[in-house]
Amino acid sequence: MSAYDFDRTEVVIIGSGFGALAAAKKLAKAGTDFVLISETTEHLFQPLLYQVATGVLSAAEIAPPVRAILAGHPGADVRLGRAVDVDPEAGVLTYQASGRTRRIGYDRLIVATGARQAYFGRDEFAEHTFALKTVEDAEALRRQILGCFEYAHTTDDPQRRKELLTFLVIGAGPTGVELAGQIMELAQRYFAQSVAGLSAADVTVRLIEGADEALPAFGGRLSDYTRRSLERGGVQVDLGSFVTEIGDGVATVTDACTGAAEQLRAQTVIWSAGVQANDFAEVLAARTGCPTDRAGRLKVNPDLTVGARADVFAIGDMIAIDGVPGQSPAAMQGGRHVARTILRRQPQGTAFRYRDKGSMAIINRGRAIARIGRIELTGLIGWMSWLVVHLAYMVGFRNRMIAVVSWVGSFLGHKRPHFHLAMSEPAVPAATELGQVDPQTPPTDPAPPAADDAACRVA
Repeated sequence: MSAYDFDRTEVVIIGSGFGALAAAKKLAKAGTDFVLISETTEHLFQPLLYQVATGVLSAAEIAPPVRAILAGHPGADVRLGRAVDVDPEAGVLTYQASGRTRRIGYDRLIVATGARQAYFGRDEFAEHTFALKTVEDAEALRRQILGCFEYAHTTDDPQRRKELLTFLVIGAGPTGVELAGQIMELAQRYFAQSVAGLSAADVTVRLIEGADEALPAFGGRLSDYTRRSLERGGVQVDLGSFVTEIGDGVATVTDACTGAAEQLRAQTVIWSAGVQANDFAEVLAARTGCPTDRAGRLKVNPDLTVGARADVFAIGDMIAIDGVPGQSPAAMQGGRHVARTILRRQPQGTAFRYRDKGSMAIINRGRAIARIGRIELTGLIGWMSWLVVHLAYMVGFRNRMIAVVSWVGSFLGHKRPHFHLAMSEPAVPAATELGQVDPQTPPTDPAPPAADDAACRVA
């Protein structure tokens, strides 16, 4: 029997996001033994995924290995696995690793399994849209975007060219705003410079939002500035509109006021309209009796414990607690709070207090918004603030330096250092034909069929 079929440790942490790593670092520095179990080997800096999708950064620069982050702490044991069940009474977690089911006992359990894309009861939309939650999502979307421009360059069919160069972005939260702005900049500053016969006027980017404001979490002047900036940059912003149907290469957009419906043909539809807790939240809720909200998030206690369990904690965007956004700074603060409780540096039951140090969101090159207390920043000052804050949160000096070089080339110049596409690359879910042309068969002008969030807050 393997030593890992059943073993025991002081603390088990599930996840490798901001909250999990914040707790792990604090426990590691205190010399507390723990096992961190994650479905991925990297710590993903999710707010910069859109830059991977648009060729500004590579995945390696925003997803360093968890083992490297925790190197030098002998009490840290990182395992690649997927949590599937928990017995809170016995203090045992069941997880799958290396094709086997394993169990591990714990004194304290920290769950930070995050959130996934939500489709508001229309899960079939996932088959026809691109999401942006993982590195794989970002790389698939990058291949799709580049493939659409490449095939539009060689097609002789005007209608197909129009559909290839039409991009629909659903949801005007930070992810949707960032993607819409960056795709339009790709057309204006990269493809218009590098692809003969193509101009930004050939490209349509439509941002569709059900609320009456872009970036509705900000509201007022900042939301108005966001909409105006996008429109000046060439993005068509449709507010008060909902996508009611999505099929292969077509989406139906309905006006919330008039009920008028419009069919839009596009080979790329990006969904960024909402999130819900990952599957393990449901398991944990059932085992502990913890209530959940409509998005499946755990309604944890004020001290971040789950249900009636004083030894089980949940943090990050899998929880619902008044006044606490489901964003990385809140997750990090929550992780540190839980670690302090476990280390007995504060009394058991101490309520978590979130310290809101501000919110910011980027729109496009040279334009961003920020709200820090009563101070509101827009334009170049907001943009520079956004860059500095996100640079500070990147892990590792090398990654920061590479990011600076990439930003200079992309935002001040016309370079996209990580844009590449080969005919031999595997197909992506909503772009089957992009990488699957038989080299023995003459090309027949294939076309790829069609494919929440709150603002990033300053920790």
